[in-house]
Amino acid sequence: MSKQPRKQRKALYTAPLHKRHNSMSVHLSDDLKEEFNRRSFPVRKGDSVEIVRGDFRGTEGKVEGVDLKNYRVLVDGASSQKQDGSKLYQPIHPSNLVLTEIYLDDERRNQALNRKV
Repeated sequence: MSKQPRKQRKALYTAPLHKRHNSMSVHLSDDLKEEFNRRSFPVRKGDSVEIVRGDFRGTEGKVEGVDLKNYRVLVDGASSQKQDGSKLYQPIHPSNLVLTEIYLDDERRNQALNRKV
């Protein structure tokens, strides 16, 4: 792996979707860090997150979608209303989020969370 910023950016922009998923990791809250003994975990639809940076700082909400192409997360609390009344989610970078509750209905995700790293 190169340390040149040019090559770092290129690797990020040309990464396949299965590798982008790992880049979409979000830090766990202090309670979850102790419980699962890890610092971060990839975010997915259904998780609850708190926004810690930006205009929506302090907002908690459920993840409504994950945009792997643009490295952004759509959070329920971070939305504005369009003129016609429909919701417009503001995309947020995962580094500005903290996972507060993990969606564990998926058995494979549950195993991945409890796996030793």
